[in-house]
Amino acid sequence: MKDKNRFNNISLIIIVATIVGLFIANRTLDDYKLRIINLCGIYITLGLSMNLINGFTGLFSLGHAGFMAIGAYTVAILTMPVPMKEMNFFMKPMVPFLANLEWSFLPALLMAGIMAGIFGFLIGAPVLRLTDDYLAIATLGFAEIIRVVFTNTQSITNGALGLKGIPNNTNVWWSWGIGLLTIGFMVFLMDGSYGKAFKAIREDEIAARSMGINLFKHKVMSFTFGSFLAGIGGGLLAALLGTIDPNMFRITLTFNILLIVVLGGLGSIKGSVISAIIVTVMMEALRFLDESINLGFVQLKGVPGMRMVVFSIILMVVVIFRKEGLLKES
Repeated sequence: MKDKNRFNNISLIIIVATIVGLFIANRTLDDYKLRIINLCGIYITLGLSMNLINGFTGLFSLGHAGFMAIGAYTVAILTMPVPMKEMNFFMKPMVPFLANLEWSFLPALLMAGIMAGIFGFLIGAPVLRLTDDYLAIATLGFAEIIRVVFTNTQSITNGALGLKGIPNNTNVWWSWGIGLLTIGFMVFLMDGSYGKAFKAIREDEIAARSMGINLFKHKVMSFTFGSFLAGIGGGLLAALLGTIDPNMFRITLTFNILLIVVLGGLGSIKGSVISAIIVTVMMEALRFLDESINLGFVQLKGVPGMRMVVFSIILMVVVIFRKEGLLKES
């Protein structure tokens, strides 16, 4: 009881310190640094959503980019002003029932999560009967199907041209507010009976079934929750960037989130949070590796994509020498 009270006090102090820090940052930092802080909050939500599926439940899913795309396009279509939709859909008019819709940000964000969750349920019901590599291939294929469909539905998503002029509703309060709510949800879920069932399935499916746990029900539930959170994260990202297109949601986006999960530790809430912040900041800090570097006596030519090579090497080192990630399972 004493340890629980201490944990609650520490958590409260961290939350208060985070809010104070965000308030100061929002007042003092420039737009570029605020964007990085926003991305940190968004990737906390995305990292935890994938950790719920891959880390806590033990499923090997690679379809996160597809659910993010669903959330991003849902928010974009629902929040864009009608005149802006007319400007975007100049090649082919938008379907009438979407052309005149204009929602506020919160309902659109919730709808983004619901739409991604529905697709997660519909995809998860048949696909989650597969295991390991077969599940990974199936979910990866789903993500690519979504991207191709969005590329070819000109009257709904504007096809390969993408959507521009999306209202920039995401700020530090939205991104980090959703991030903190996601952390709270994950802690609550993992401390409950469903969380224990997820972990039991991860450790040994046969033992979990013998204990009376419905494997299919809990796998679909985990996949649906993770998809819902991925849709929320995609919606926040769209409202931060102000422009999206199908090429944003390639497999590399899923691997970026998987990098956060693996570095932070599979099944670790604290690890995913810390890793999301570190990876997001380092992605920007190491951007100089992609550009030419002048050392005074010699000039080194930049190699596009070099920072991703550095992250790949870091990931290999972590997998080889510290399989549990930065922090052990919570």
